[in-house]
Amino acid sequence: MKHLNLFIELTRLKKPIGFMLLFWPCAWGLTIAYDFSNNLNAYFFNLFLFLSGSVLMRSAGCIINDISDKKFDLKVERTKNRPVASGKISIKLALFYALILCTLAFLVLINFNFLVIILAIGSMPFAFTYPLMKRYTYWPQLFLGITFNYGLVLGWLSVSNEFNYIPIIFYIGAIFWTLGYDTIYGFQDLKDDEIIGIKSTSIKFKNNPINFLLTCYTILIMVLISLGFMMNFNYIYFLFLIVPIIHLIFFQIKKLNIQDPKNCLGIFKSNNLLGLLIFMNILIGKLV
Repeated sequence: MKHLNLFIELTRLKKPIGFMLLFWPCAWGLTIAYDFSNNLNAYFFNLFLFLSGSVLMRSAGCIINDISDKKFDLKVERTKNRPVASGKISIKLALFYALILCTLAFLVLINFNFLVIILAIGSMPFAFTYPLMKRYTYWPQLFLGITFNYGLVLGWLSVSNEFNYIPIIFYIGAIFWTLGYDTIYGFQDLKDDEIIGIKSTSIKFKNNPINFLLTCYTILIMVLISLGFMMNFNYIYFLFLIVPIIHLIFFQIKKLNIQDPKNCLGIFKSNNLLGLLIFMNILIGKLV
């Protein structure tokens, strides 16, 4: 039980926000591409596959991140007790766990078409080099956005099996969503990160976070509006789009206090709700 608890702590399985933020773009891409006049079994099966893959790959990513950031984590109050940083789990054992998780993720992946399999494997270098970016650039959140939202394109391709400008534009909007919410997340460790020399958009825009977040979320909103026109959704989609817009502007930005870590964490976690709202909006656009 002790080893099981350490594994759960290592992979953050008790913190589902991470794999849900990875899952929602997959669900968005799948949903905008799917023809709901067909049998729904394939749709729900693909949703299950993407959710399983999100859990497995996010868990493996947490392990690689913890190994890469072991020395940094020891110097940050919030992360100093993580299993790898504290020595509760050895790097060898952590790598073994990561290998097992990646193997299981591959077994999930081979259920998709050939194009999805090749592109998903091609994204692996981005997924596992992201933890290094905070050492060299103030934009590690951009690399996270590129990686975390890649599933949106894969979701589309899992159905259509051909490229289209619609998921690409949506993908760009989702990247700015990640830029926003991960900047908010980074404000929790602002003081510690500055002391140990880690770079992030949280540090880069600490003096004017509202303008940066407003820019990111405005781009996301514009993309969501454009999606409605590109997909020929009816007016109900645009009417219900008011709900996620209100959430972004009045809850995430207006209530943000970068000096309060609990406030930042709460707002960051609320993006799971936002992902669900956008998902429901797309369903409304497709089905109503």
